[in-house]
Amino acid sequence: MSETTDPKFLDTFPAWLRSLGDDAEALGGLLAGEGLVGGAREAVVGGLTYLFKSLDLIPDGIDDIGYLDDAFVLRIAADLAIGEDGGDDPEVSKVLGALANDCELLREFLGDDYGRLESYVKGLRRGSARGRSVADVLGEPSVRAAFLGDVTGFAKNYVSPSFTREEKTLIKLRAFFDAKLPR
Repeated sequence: MSETTDPKFLDTFPAWLRSLGDDAEALGGLLAGEGLVGGAREAVVGGLTYLFKSLDLIPDGIDDIGYLDDAFVLRIAADLAIGEDGGDDPEVSKVLGALANDCELLREFLGDDYGRLESYVKGLRRGSARGRSVADVLGEPSVRAAFLGDVTGFAKNYVSPSFTREEKTLIKLRAFFDAKLPR
Protein backbone atom coordinates (compact mmCIF):
# COMPACT_ATOMS: atom_id res chain seq x y z
CA MET A 1 0.00 0.00 0.00
CA SER A 2 1.40 3.40 -0.85
CA GLU A 3 1.81 6.05 1.79
CA THR A 4 -0.41 8.44 -0.17
CA THR A 5 -3.48 6.22 0.32
CA ASP A 6 -3.00 5.35 4.01
CA PRO A 7 -4.22 8.70 5.37
CA LYS A 8 -7.43 8.43 3.37
CA PHE A 9 -8.35 5.13 5.03
CA LEU A 10 -7.05 6.17 8.43
CA ASP A 11 -9.17 9.33 8.28
CA THR A 12 -12.33 7.74 6.87
CA PHE A 13 -12.67 4.52 8.86
CA PRO A 14 -12.94 6.22 12.29
CA ALA A 15 -15.79 8.33 10.89
CA TRP A 16 -17.55 5.15 9.77
CA LEU A 17 -17.13 3.74 13.27
CA ARG A 18 -18.62 6.91 14.78
CA SER A 19 -21.63 6.78 12.43
CA LEU A 20 -22.33 3.02 12.70
CA GLY A 21 -25.26 3.42 15.10
CA ASP A 22 -26.79 6.21 13.01
CA ASP A 23 -26.27 4.22 9.80
CA ALA A 24 -27.99 1.16 11.27
CA GLU A 25 -30.85 3.28 12.56
CA ALA A 26 -31.30 4.97 9.16
CA LEU A 27 -31.47 1.59 7.41
CA GLY A 28 -33.91 0.35 10.05
CA GLY A 29 -36.04 3.41 9.40
CA LEU A 30 -36.27 2.39 5.75
CA LEU A 31 -37.58 -1.02 6.81
CA ALA A 32 -40.18 0.56 9.05
CA GLY A 33 -41.61 2.50 6.12
CA GLU A 34 -43.10 1.36 2.86
CA GLY A 35 -40.63 3.05 0.48
CA LEU A 36 -38.13 0.19 0.36
CA VAL A 37 -39.44 -2.79 -1.58
CA GLY A 38 -38.51 -6.17 -3.04
CA GLY A 39 -34.95 -7.41 -3.11
CA ALA A 40 -33.75 -4.09 -1.69
CA ARG A 41 -35.55 -4.94 1.58
CA GLU A 42 -33.81 -8.32 1.65
CA ALA A 43 -30.41 -6.72 1.13
CA VAL A 44 -30.96 -4.23 3.95
CA VAL A 45 -32.31 -6.84 6.38
CA GLY A 46 -29.38 -9.11 5.52
CA GLY A 47 -26.92 -6.34 6.34
CA LEU A 48 -28.63 -5.47 9.61
CA THR A 49 -28.92 -9.14 10.56
CA TYR A 50 -25.16 -9.41 10.11
CA LEU A 51 -24.73 -6.56 12.58
CA PHE A 52 -26.38 -8.61 15.34
CA LYS A 53 -24.58 -11.79 14.37
CA SER A 54 -21.34 -9.85 14.52
CA LEU A 55 -22.16 -8.30 17.90
CA ASP A 56 -22.48 -11.76 19.36
CA LEU A 57 -19.05 -12.74 17.99
CA ILE A 58 -16.80 -9.69 18.49
CA PRO A 59 -13.91 -10.89 20.66
CA ASP A 60 -12.57 -8.57 23.32
CA GLY A 61 -9.79 -6.37 22.10
CA ILE A 62 -10.74 -6.02 18.43
CA ASP A 63 -13.82 -3.80 18.74
CA ASP A 64 -12.50 -1.41 16.12
CA ILE A 65 -12.09 -4.18 13.52
CA GLY A 66 -15.25 -5.98 14.64
CA TYR A 67 -17.40 -2.90 14.30
CA LEU A 68 -15.63 -1.68 11.18
CA ASP A 69 -16.55 -4.85 9.33
CA ASP A 70 -20.17 -4.09 10.28
CA ALA A 71 -19.79 -0.64 8.74
CA PHE A 72 -18.39 -2.24 5.59
CA VAL A 73 -21.27 -4.74 5.39
CA LEU A 74 -23.93 -2.05 5.82
CA ARG A 75 -22.40 -0.04 2.98
CA ILE A 76 -22.27 -3.03 0.65
CA ALA A 77 -25.84 -4.01 1.62
CA ALA A 78 -26.95 -0.48 0.72
CA ASP A 79 -25.12 -0.72 -2.61
CA LEU A 80 -26.78 -4.07 -3.34
CA ALA A 81 -30.17 -2.62 -2.37
CA ILE A 82 -29.69 0.19 -4.89
CA GLY A 83 -29.02 -2.46 -7.56
CA GLU A 84 -32.40 -4.04 -6.83
CA ASP A 85 -35.77 -2.66 -7.76
CA GLY A 86 -36.03 -0.78 -4.51
CA GLY A 87 -38.73 1.67 -5.54
CA ASP A 88 -38.45 5.36 -6.22
CA ASP A 89 -38.86 6.85 -2.74
CA PRO A 90 -36.51 9.87 -2.38
CA GLU A 91 -35.73 9.11 1.28
CA VAL A 92 -34.75 5.55 0.38
CA SER A 93 -32.47 6.84 -2.38
CA LYS A 94 -30.89 9.36 -0.01
CA VAL A 95 -30.11 6.88 2.77
CA LEU A 96 -28.93 4.07 0.50
CA GLY A 97 -26.95 6.43 -1.73
CA ALA A 98 -25.08 7.99 1.18
CA LEU A 99 -23.82 4.58 2.30
CA ALA A 100 -23.33 3.06 -1.15
CA ASN A 101 -21.19 5.99 -2.27
CA ASP A 102 -18.52 4.77 0.15
CA CYS A 103 -18.16 1.46 -1.69
CA GLU A 104 -15.61 2.89 -4.11
CA LEU A 105 -13.27 3.54 -1.19
CA LEU A 106 -13.96 0.01 0.06
CA ARG A 107 -13.06 -1.39 -3.37
CA GLU A 108 -9.82 0.52 -3.26
CA PHE A 109 -9.00 -0.64 0.27
CA LEU A 110 -9.97 -4.30 -0.10
CA GLY A 111 -8.79 -4.86 -3.67
CA ASP A 112 -9.58 -8.42 -4.73
CA ASP A 113 -11.23 -9.13 -1.38
CA TYR A 114 -14.03 -6.67 -2.21
CA GLY A 115 -15.68 -9.20 -4.53
CA ARG A 116 -15.43 -11.86 -1.84
CA LEU A 117 -17.04 -9.55 0.71
CA GLU A 118 -19.76 -8.52 -1.72
CA SER A 119 -20.57 -12.20 -2.41
CA TYR A 120 -20.68 -12.83 1.32
CA VAL A 121 -23.10 -9.91 1.84
CA LYS A 122 -25.32 -11.21 -0.97
CA GLY A 123 -25.52 -14.52 0.89
CA LEU A 124 -26.71 -12.80 4.06
CA ARG A 125 -30.24 -12.80 2.62
CA ARG A 126 -30.34 -16.47 3.58
CA GLY A 127 -28.86 -15.83 7.01
CA SER A 128 -30.17 -15.36 10.49
CA ALA A 129 -29.10 -14.00 13.84
CA ARG A 130 -30.59 -14.29 17.29
CA GLY A 131 -33.18 -16.75 16.06
CA ARG A 132 -34.54 -14.51 13.30
CA SER A 133 -34.00 -15.16 9.63
CA VAL A 134 -34.25 -12.48 6.97
CA ALA A 135 -37.45 -14.18 5.77
CA ASP A 136 -38.90 -14.02 9.30
CA VAL A 137 -38.13 -10.32 9.59
CA LEU A 138 -39.68 -9.58 6.21
CA GLY A 139 -42.66 -11.91 6.56
CA GLU A 140 -43.82 -11.43 10.14
CA PRO A 141 -44.79 -7.93 11.32
CA SER A 142 -44.21 -8.82 14.99
CA VAL A 143 -40.73 -10.20 14.23
CA ARG A 144 -39.94 -7.11 12.15
CA ALA A 145 -41.09 -4.83 15.00
CA ALA A 146 -38.87 -6.67 17.50
CA PHE A 147 -35.96 -6.58 15.05
CA LEU A 148 -36.38 -2.85 14.47
CA GLY A 149 -36.55 -2.37 18.24
CA ASP A 150 -33.20 -4.13 18.51
CA VAL A 151 -31.75 -1.94 15.75
CA THR A 152 -32.92 1.19 17.56
CA GLY A 153 -31.60 -0.13 20.86
CA PHE A 154 -28.23 -0.82 19.30
CA ALA A 155 -28.13 2.65 17.75
CA LYS A 156 -29.00 4.38 21.02
CA ASN A 157 -26.49 2.41 23.09
CA TYR A 158 -23.63 2.16 20.59
CA VAL A 159 -20.38 3.76 21.63
CA SER A 160 -17.73 4.02 18.95
CA PRO A 161 -14.56 2.18 19.88
CA SER A 162 -11.20 3.82 19.57
CA PHE A 163 -9.42 3.41 16.29
CA THR A 164 -5.65 3.31 16.26
CA ARG A 165 -4.63 5.45 13.31
CA GLU A 166 -1.63 3.35 12.36
CA GLU A 167 -0.66 1.30 9.33
CA LYS A 168 -0.76 -1.88 11.45
CA THR A 169 -4.49 -1.40 12.02
CA LEU A 170 -5.09 -1.48 8.27
CA ILE A 171 -2.89 -4.57 7.95
CA LYS A 172 -4.88 -6.31 10.70
CA LEU A 173 -8.14 -5.31 9.03
CA ARG A 174 -7.08 -6.73 5.67
CA ALA A 175 -5.85 -9.92 7.35
CA PHE A 176 -9.17 -10.21 9.19
CA PHE A 177 -11.09 -10.11 5.91
CA ASP A 178 -8.65 -12.40 4.14
CA ALA A 179 -9.08 -15.03 6.87
CA LYS A 180 -12.83 -14.57 7.36
CA LEU A 181 -14.17 -14.51 3.82
CA PRO A 182 -14.85 -17.75 1.96
CA ARG A 183 -12.70 -18.33 -1.09
